Amino acid sequence: MTHMDGSSTMGSGETVIACVRCSKLARLQCPKCLELKLPRANASFCSQECFKASWSSHKLVHAGVKSEALRSDSPEGQISEALSRGWLYCLKKGQVRSSQLPFFDWTGSLRPYPISARRVVPDHISRPDWASDGIPKVEPNSDLQTRVEIKSGEQIERMRETCRVARQILDAAARAIGPGVTTDEVDEVVHEATVAAGGYPSPLNYHFFPKSCCTSVNEVICHGIPDARRLEDGDIVNVDVTVYLNGCHGDLNETFFVGKVDDFSQQLVQCTYECLEKAIASVKPGMRYREVGEVISRHASLSGFSVVKSYCGHGIGELFHCAPNIPHYASIQILNLRLMRKISILSHI
Repeated sequence: MTHMDGSSTMGSGETVIACVRCSKLARLQCPKCLELKLPRANASFCSQECFKASWSSHKLVHAGVKSEALRSDSPEGQISEALSRGWLYCLKKGQVRSSQLPFFDWTGSLRPYPISARRVVPDHISRPDWASDGIPKVEPNSDLQTRVEIKSGEQIERMRETCRVARQILDAAARAIGPGVTTDEVDEVVHEATVAAGGYPSPLNYHFFPKSCCTSVNEVICHGIPDARRLEDGDIVNVDVTVYLNGCHGDLNETFFVGKVDDFSQQLVQCTYECLEKAIASVKPGMRYREVGEVISRHASLSGFSVVKSYCGHGIGELFHCAPNIPHYASIQILNLRLMRKISILSHI
């Protein structure tokens, strides 16, 4: 039997919990998590070695549990608290900071909050060419923006390892999510876990993006900037993680529920997941790129939803973004190209 806290019960009635790091049988629990009364499923380890190896990212879970007396519940209070710490609003595509809320034709109730200073990456970590000045040099001028690269076996193995690390980092971010946690704290978890793994968080300073991951809450489509806003019960939040390691990028994202969400939000996330699974199942050598969008848009439409056309999937590898671009909607205007073996595609749906 599997319980709500992630534990399982054997036939003998004994409760079994998996190690947070390696998924082996857990025998130890983090003493700080016990003190804070955090769920056992996020605080259990099989050995001291796994606990020590996970500490740099795991300890940040504790940061989200603070005394309510020290944190304001109201948006105004949260903003005031952030500004008092020197945090500022992010303007002009990441290049300007201000203490004033930026003007925008908002479509929903969500508003940006002030953001913290850019996090530091140790000097010994290999980094992409935009890390220092915010401007990619190789990527926009590469012929791989128009030519689809067929990956070598060696490239695929490097990408597989980088993506495995990225998945572990996204899992660490997921464990930090909950009502009252700021998206800046989620970003801190991602940043520290990435650095601990020897990687560089690819979004950091990419075209001046100020944070190490993207956190998109509720009506934000994608690429949301982590800030001082506290997640609320009923929110949905997408966390988009990319790691630069082994000379290549590993990019993945997932949408999480914050507390108890309404039926519509559950249906939206479930439909999106089904679209992704159906699209993956359809991929094979010889199929047309446009067929991927047809599969996605058909299932979304039949489920009562529509597909955002502002963004698309993209190729990835030694470049963060490259050909092919894969729209998620049906269109006869998409080039009649066919998939071949050993290409790598990231889907943003």
